[in-house]
Amino acid sequence: MPSQARRNHHAKLLEILRYYRSYWSLSIFSIATSSSFEIIDLAVPYAIGQLLNGLSGQKLDALLQQWIDQVAGWIGQPSDRNFGLMVLLGIIFIVTVVRAPIQPWLSGWFHWDIAFKARRDHAVQAMSKILTLPVEFYDENNPGRIAGRVAKGLSNHTWTYPEIAGQMIPKMFRVVGIFVMILFIDWRISILFLLSFVFILSFTLKNLTILLKKEETLQKYEENTESRTSEIITNIKTVKAFATEAQELKRQRQRMQREFLFLDYAIHRGYTQLFSWQRLVIESSVFTVLALTLWATVQGQISLGHFVTTLTVSSMAYAELEPISQLAEIFARRYASMKSLHEFLVLPSGKDAASLDDAPEAVRNYQFTGKVHFDRLSFGYDEKRPVLQEINLLIEPNQTIALVGRSGSGKSTLVKLLFRYFDPQQGQILIDGQDVRSLDITGYRKRLAIVHQEVDVFNGTLLDNLTYGNPSVTLAEIQEACEIARVDEFIRVLPKGYKTIVGERGVRLSGGQRQRLGIARALLMHPDVLVFDEATSSLDYESERSIQLAMRSILGTRTTLIIAHRLSTVREADQIVVLDQGRIIEIGSHDELLNHGGIYNRLHKLQETGELLA
Repeated sequence: MPSQARRNHHAKLLEILRYYRSYWSLSIFSIATSSSFEIIDLAVPYAIGQLLNGLSGQKLDALLQQWIDQVAGWIGQPSDRNFGLMVLLGIIFIVTVVRAPIQPWLSGWFHWDIAFKARRDHAVQAMSKILTLPVEFYDENNPGRIAGRVAKGLSNHTWTYPEIAGQMIPKMFRVVGIFVMILFIDWRISILFLLSFVFILSFTLKNLTILLKKEETLQKYEENTESRTSEIITNIKTVKAFATEAQELKRQRQRMQREFLFLDYAIHRGYTQLFSWQRLVIESSVFTVLALTLWATVQGQISLGHFVTTLTVSSMAYAELEPISQLAEIFARRYASMKSLHEFLVLPSGKDAASLDDAPEAVRNYQFTGKVHFDRLSFGYDEKRPVLQEINLLIEPNQTIALVGRSGSGKSTLVKLLFRYFDPQQGQILIDGQDVRSLDITGYRKRLAIVHQEVDVFNGTLLDNLTYGNPSVTLAEIQEACEIARVDEFIRVLPKGYKTIVGERGVRLSGGQRQRLGIARALLMHPDVLVFDEATSSLDYESERSIQLAMRSILGTRTTLIIAHRLSTVREADQIVVLDQGRIIEIGSHDELLNHGGIYNRLHKLQETGELLA
């Protein structure tokens, strides 16, 4: 791996480890406790080996015998063979029986406690990131891909920590403890043991690094498949309407086959080959240690008890290599999704990011007259290709302004700038003489409201959706807004009135009903500036007529901006602003613009004759 790529890889790995930085002290405690228990376990094979020495009449280790003599002296008992056997039996009892109910609380509990707390914290962080990313991020990324990326990353982090901190790291400490124990028994065997472990772990790590890159490629394949699946579900009516089920299935089958081939023959086969070679080396090492230990025992260099102890603990150590390798494999398989989550969490928030502090004092409370001034405004999503150029427009309080023009003329972009989804490259937007960029963005937006062409409806009750922007409104205010928006015309026929569940994306409501709900929801914000963005363009004539009546009762009560393709909805506006190629071409009332004979007049004639607005 090139040095730069290796540094990037290490940086990502460190970022994954920092996932638990809020719980470092607790993590160190739980890992140290678990590792201590793994090392304490080694007292059992050692004690059994010494028991065997005692039963066969051989001497116990000198240090152990001194300790037994001291214990015998403390309690006034003779330090004979039977007492020594009882002490060794007591050690085994403490290490096994007494420890059994303690270990789950001093180690196991904390591993999962840390994992669950970190999951909660990062789930909140991920949601904060979702809410503060710029609007263009969602124009380029599929919602299913984003949700899957977050869910998979959080899940894999949660399951990985107890396995790594609670099993893999403590097992590594056990192996180190075994090496030290064998070193005291016979240094030559310990050197062989150490070299074999270094070779096996180095070989495993090298191959896992290669497999990690393949896992990242697989992650991208899976994200593409999941993203398309999400799109198919979202657009299932379109799929069925165009009878493309077989075509979509064919594409998804091809993606899934690609995933299968890569997963099975590139990744799974790689792991199988790795562990095949690993097992061969492990079994060869175990046999070599057995032969050398047996030879040392026959030569009288170590006791029978040490033979049993060395063989037992070395077998335990080599046996740990398989679960360690399996845990390393699991980590490698999950690494790509965890890395992807961290890349998501460090994405830069948009300049339009609102404050996420829900404390009332954190949000500035503004009250505007509704005077809006677009002052020499220029903007382009790509700075080399301007969408709006030198826009000068003054809107007086309570005035109704209509924005019309061909698709792509910049109407919706102007509204996005008003809501500060983007900031202009040149010029400024003033509200009551203040540059909107100098205002608290949350407090500012709470004084605006918008009704989109497609009103977003949440899966809940009608009341939940009506009060979404302002939960503190009274029932009287709700009823008044519903009357103005003509929601009361259909709410009385709903089975549970305000408590009716409207379904995912409001599927139980018609397009016109959703639009009227959107108007009522906007009115309940008591906005100083209200925007209608193509609010009637996708409706039938009857629904459009209801929306127009609702809009007519609002005109003059607050500053209102209407973006419209259908010119029938803007006749009563105080001023109609005609945009073309990002510039204001005409301004005037409906009659003035018709008499002027310009673009507005031509667009009006096209619609009067039934032709489409270009």
